[in-house]
Amino acid sequence: MRGFLLVFIVVLMVACQPKETTSEGKTKIVATTGMIADAIKNIVKDSAEVEALMGPGVDPHLYKATQGDLSKLTNADYIFYNGLYLEGKMEEIFPRLGRIKPVVAVAEVIAGERLRNSPIYQNAYDPHLWFDVSLWSEVVEFTLASLVELEPDNADYYNSNAKAYLTSLDSLHAAIKMELLKIPEEQRVLVTAHDAFGYFGQAYDVEVKGLQGLSTLTEFGLKDITDLVDFIISRKIKAVFIETSVSERAINAVVEGCQKKGWDVEIGGALYSDAMGEAGTFEGTYIGMVSANVKTIVGALK
Repeated sequence: MRGFLLVFIVVLMVACQPKETTSEGKTKIVATTGMIADAIKNIVKDSAEVEALMGPGVDPHLYKATQGDLSKLTNADYIFYNGLYLEGKMEEIFPRLGRIKPVVAVAEVIAGERLRNSPIYQNAYDPHLWFDVSLWSEVVEFTLASLVELEPDNADYYNSNAKAYLTSLDSLHAAIKMELLKIPEEQRVLVTAHDAFGYFGQAYDVEVKGLQGLSTLTEFGLKDITDLVDFIISRKIKAVFIETSVSERAINAVVEGCQKKGWDVEIGGALYSDAMGEAGTFEGTYIGMVSANVKTIVGALK
């Protein structure tokens, strides 16, 4: 019932409140995650005002829209979100907003047969596409096409900007493959708090184990911890990783479990999973986020 009321309030606000003008009369674009906002910024540059609802360290699986978010959604010209139930607690809002203004689910451009299936929920998929840079490039291309359709007068400018950005993503994709070869194959195992890195593992030949499922809403129990502890010890894994947008509690329990059984596994560092780094830093960009993760993983496992 509360979810229905939130949706009703959002739609009512959009329909009834006067729209604020942006600085210099620019188009206002709201994205849910920093990764999507960064892609849009690389396409539109300074021709539009782009804002992400979810900042550094924010878990989109658990995120609830605030009153301030409702205002931003109200005043946006366009809204871009990931979809595939990444923004689980906001999912009902977007289709209804789409009746009033352009709303785009960028990740849903990828066909179902190319997505990782959820091991728990039928007809549900892994939403963490951004960790396969080649897949994310397709999302960027779809975002570009959507923006060009919305603003055809800016097509040449947007296409030129996107071409340069996509070239950078191609270079990043190739560099990740080369960098991860520094880790011996038997040690190329990534253990994290939740299953956010599955596409990363598929794309770059890394075995991935997450204590929780695809969403941090998924519960984990003592058996899950015990099974992961036994796996780490049997594979002689040197390091596991926390995530900047997920509580350290789960991974700390795994580390303690290993120590009790005589295996000293380290926390290899903090990875950016569902959110980027601080605004204004290299890690606060998509390319910086992914690059920082690879550096952390290689440094801990090689």
